[in-house]
Amino acid sequence: MERVLAVITALPPVVVLLLVFVLPALESSTLLGLVVPGETAVLLGGVVAHEGGLPLWAVVAAAAAGACLGDQVGFLLGRRYGPTVLTHAPAVARRHLDLERARRLVAGRGAVAVVIGRWVAVLRVVVPLAAGASGMRRTTFGWANVTGGLLWAAAVSVLGYLGAASYRYLERELGIGTYALLGVVVIGGLLAVWRRRRQSRVDQ
Repeated sequence: MERVLAVITALPPVVVLLLVFVLPALESSTLLGLVVPGETAVLLGGVVAHEGGLPLWAVVAAAAAGACLGDQVGFLLGRRYGPTVLTHAPAVARRHLDLERARRLVAGRGAVAVVIGRWVAVLRVVVPLAAGASGMRRTTFGWANVTGGLLWAAAVSVLGYLGAASYRYLERELGIGTYALLGVVVIGGLLAVWRRRRQSRVDQ
């Protein structure tokens, strides 16, 4: 873990900020979020901020700007092309789309759905498209987009920042080794994959 943090913090700050902006921006505008969630880069930015490579406010600002821009593009695509825009997505990506759930969320909660959808990876990709296709007003989507983007960017950035701080504290004060922490992360990841596959089987 120490080596991973060293590699991360060795990246030029401008590269980290670029990733923090670009990945969230590409999530719903290109459906990239189905493959690489934007929060990955934002968490990375939070870690770099903790190590002193970037101010935390810059990470939050870049993440929020990217998230809002990407969702705005997704909204406009949904408004212009409707659900048919999703037919151009790769087959693998389409299998993970939950457009019907996004439509119900938008129909039932309106602008609140835009804020809620930002916190769920798949919904974060399709809710802006569904909102645009549903005919939601641009001003309504705009304020919801900015609100959700700012809250999400701040929360994920701070999570990355505190995660790095917690690791440093545990390693220093409690003597927890690198491999033990790495083992916990790996086990957690395997459990998450297992739960996702189990849920997919239940849904089928």
